[in-house]
Amino acid sequence: MRLAGERALVTGSTSGIGRAIAVRFAAEGAAVVVTGRDSARGAEAVAEIRGSGGTADFIAADITLEHECSGLVDAAVAALGGLTVLVNNAAGGVGGDGRVGEVGSDTWHAIFRVNLDAPFWLCRAALPTMVAGGHGSIINISSRQAERASRGLSAYIASKAGLNGLSRAIAVDYADRGIRCNTIAPGYVINSRRDASLDAERRAHYQAMHLTRLGEADDVAHAAVYLASRESEYLTGINLQLDGGSSIARGATLG
Repeated sequence: MRLAGERALVTGSTSGIGRAIAVRFAAEGAAVVVTGRDSARGAEAVAEIRGSGGTADFIAADITLEHECSGLVDAAVAALGGLTVLVNNAAGGVGGDGRVGEVGSDTWHAIFRVNLDAPFWLCRAALPTMVAGGHGSIINISSRQAERASRGLSAYIASKAGLNGLSRAIAVDYADRGIRCNTIAPGYVINSRRDASLDAERRAHYQAMHLTRLGEADDVAHAAVYLASRESEYLTGINLQLDGGSSIARGATLG
């Protein structure tokens, strides 16, 4: 039970990476708040956690709204009796938004609202409780794209790069208060809904980006457990490139 006694809020946790993190946190002893906009999927995630003996509650929230972010943190603190771990996982613009000369302002601002504004609002709301408790771990789910960009993702790339900077700022500002902040930058992680129709040729293309293999949601969840636990107390301000080696080389170019 590596997270016994921890109380965690995980955004975007009704499916995919967020759900895997919430499930793994609960399995390691944390009490978890699952959140998202889909109440049905939220209930399914909570049922899975409780069915395995874990502790979880679902709180619906639209994190694109500032007041809902602060309300979500307040509700999570009330439900859990405190807050020691915050995972900003919810993301927008993953499917592509356009090159800089093509992306519209509305799209730009909408993606920043999910990927950077919401994490800022949530961190700002959560920090006083963490400081009062004497310790806390904030984990922001970034992207390999912030360091190694692809075409047509200008807003997504810029917002994730901003998230990396926000994480370093928090790490510096709150180290003396017992608060750590780190990012995880996944490579291509298989998603059951997005990749339901992924054919063999396209899968091979994505596989060739990596030195090892394509990522799975549980890979990110295992890393998040480490960063949430007391095992990583010596770490803050890092950007963990969890990408099968693709940040250092493309497997296809090595023969």
